[in-house]
Amino acid sequence: MKTIKLKIKSKNKTYPVFIGNNIIKKTGSYIATELPACKKIAILIDTNVPTKFINILKRSLKNFNIILIKFKSTEKEKKIKNVLKIVNLLLNKKFHRNDCIIVIGGGIVGDVGAFAASIIKRGIRFVNIPSTLLSQVDSSIGGKTGVNSNYGKNLIGTFFQPDIVISDISVLDSLPKREKICGYAEILKHSIISSRKFFFWLIDNSNYFFKFKDKKLIQKIIFESCKIKSKVIEKDEKENNYRKILNFGHTFAHAFESARNFSKNLNHGEAVLIGMICACEFAFEKKILKKEDFNIIKNHYKKFNLPKNIKNYFEKEDVDKIVKFMKSDKKNYNNKISLIIIKKIGQTHKIITCNEDQMRIFLKKRLN
Repeated sequence: MKTIKLKIKSKNKTYPVFIGNNIIKKTGSYIATELPACKKIAILIDTNVPTKFINILKRSLKNFNIILIKFKSTEKEKKIKNVLKIVNLLLNKKFHRNDCIIVIGGGIVGDVGAFAASIIKRGIRFVNIPSTLLSQVDSSIGGKTGVNSNYGKNLIGTFFQPDIVISDISVLDSLPKREKICGYAEILKHSIISSRKFFFWLIDNSNYFFKFKDKKLIQKIIFESCKIKSKVIEKDEKENNYRKILNFGHTFAHAFESARNFSKNLNHGEAVLIGMICACEFAFEKKILKKEDFNIIKNHYKKFNLPKNIKNYFEKEDVDKIVKFMKSDKKNYNNKISLIIIKKIGQTHKIITCNEDQMRIFLKKRLN
């Protein structure tokens, strides 16, 4: 299978995303080509990544001076104190701005590693090797970094684009079905907000996708999803306006995760899937989203048994907590809750706002 190279263009940097099978072994040659001044490499390792991939990565970097840092990849460990541990270690090892952090793992460790790279000497080199479907189609590109605080998810962070992204499809073979569904959440999101054609292609091919045997199909899905996100980033790198469409479903999702204290019983992808359905229901009630498109989306959820019901995770007494976290979302202003909603499949509507009482009524209706 031929490796696809997608170029991401931001205001200050253009970088490659390599999408292929068994390409971790090429990491050393990619770095030698793209970052010729790099001498030292810190590998930040998600403890969920199978050892065989770590060994392949280490062998590819035999010409570099490397150190290994293991990271327990949970939302509860996504804290500023853990970023500072990495920063202090690399400063102690006298890392230069031309030297590099490589992250191999999911979106959590990617956010932590990217944030550390962005603040060491105001920015050292950063290479992302996403090991989950979710991180390959979403968090590995775009330059958002961040950690959680007591006030909500990802409220501390920077914008810092990677220098190289290496998406190896072979790493995904070890993922359980739940993690594949988690990644599918962001793929589906990209299609709903931006490409009606891609959405209906997904409907036609989802049976093959969830079997996860056709690597060319998986490669195409990752490429198409990344391409949609890259076009958004090129227009609005730092989320001043247009990029906010990528938060479709996320105002709900981040609040759900925070309200559950980042419980393993509700992962990010599941929260996004539920959040998108909630956003669609809100848009339908406001007569913005047409019934036909709303039903098409609901039927797709039903066919593949995608998470959609908040009653499976929350009680009525949780509503105040959810609303509190929704109010602390980064997009909000004037003490209102801001929501990204769609007008139809493939087209977002302008951001709409509601007050906390309206949101309480909306959520409680779904918990009856």
